[in-house]
This record gives sequence, C-alpha cells and structure tokens, in this order.
Amino acid sequence: MRLVGDIYDSNVFVENIDKNIFIIDAGANFDKINDVAENVRAIFLTHGHFDHAYFVEDYAKKLNVKIYASEKIREYLEEPKKNYSTDFNCDLLKISDFSNFVFLQGDGEVKIGDVVIKYFQMGGHSKSDMCFLIGEDLFVGDLIIGRGIGRMDLYGGSKQEMIKSLKKLATLNYKTMYCGHGEDLSKEMADKVISTYLRFLSRG
Repeated sequence: MRLVGDIYDSNVFVENIDKNIFIIDAGANFDKINDVAENVRAIFLTHGHFDHAYFVEDYAKKLNVKIYASEKIREYLEEPKKNYSTDFNCDLLKISDFSNFVFLQGDGEVKIGDVVIKYFQMGGHSKSDMCFLIGEDLFVGDLIIGRGIGRMDLYGGSKQEMIKSLKKLATLNYKTMYCGHGEDLSKEMADKVISTYLRFLSRG
C-alpha cells in the first residue's frame, strides 16, 4: 500500500507479507499508518533526506520496532543542513539517539520473523541511498522517480555513483519497483528508464 506523505508528496509504503507489516520510509504523519500499527515488524529508510525520514523517531517510539538503514545515513539524520529540513517551514530533523537503528553495510539480507529482506547499498542521489527487496517488490527511494532519476546535485549526490547504482538496479530480479515519489513501475518500464538514463549519463 502506498501512502502519500506530508512533505513534498514523498511516498510511504506499507508492505504486508503474511500479516507481517514493514514500513518503508517515514514522510507521513503517524496517523496515516495507525491502522496497521499492531502488526508492524520493522521500518526501513531508503535514504536520509527529511521528506523520507521526518517522522521516523515517532514511528519507532510508537511501534517499538527497529529502523533499518544504510550506515551512511547517520550524518544526514544528525545534521539538518544535510537532510534539508532547514529548507522547509518545519521543526528541524535532528536525531541524536540511534539506539533504535540497525545500520547496514554493503549488500546483504536480514531476516525478520520468517521474512527475508535483501538490501543493496546505492548512491548517486545521496551517500545514504539503499534499496530494499521484499518478496518481488523493490523499494528504491529517490534513485528512480517516475520515468526519471533523482537529483544528483544535493549533498552527497554523484553522477558516477548514480551510474553505478543504475547498473546495479539493472541486474536485480523483481516484479515491481516502488519509487520515493510518484507511481510504481513494472520491471519492464523500470528497465527502459534505467537504460535511457545510463545512455544519457554516459555521454560524457
């Protein structure tokens, strides 16, 4: 289930695997996920920008679950200028207590209950980019947005890292890609987007 968040229309996803609920990103007020709160097993953050992480502390406190994210996300959540909450008319996103976090490195998998979640360290939009594969659903944050790619001019963004991430995305097996903003994509459509932007970015 896709929920539209309260900041920049970022997506929050509620993934239900055999009545195990996983929340991907935290840009929506808790009231929007309250109906599924009882069965939430974990929270995953695709990157550290405030429109995707703003309510994560509130989620974790009320749900009493762990937050899984790239180890590189910490500096973003510690520093409002890097997560860009300074650019929005809201309280700053500044986290100092990371006791609820499980920091992930590289590529791998975690098992929560009977569910295996694969994770992939990425880059290009931010240093903290991480994708999560749950069943046949791939959550990519702002690496892919609709039929385009995410910005590379923000803190930690990189054209070369984006090229590496797009190449890695092209190797993954999934059915549906869920983006940080906008609608989801079939793998066929996602492959077309990836191929188009790899050609564009590789022109020099």
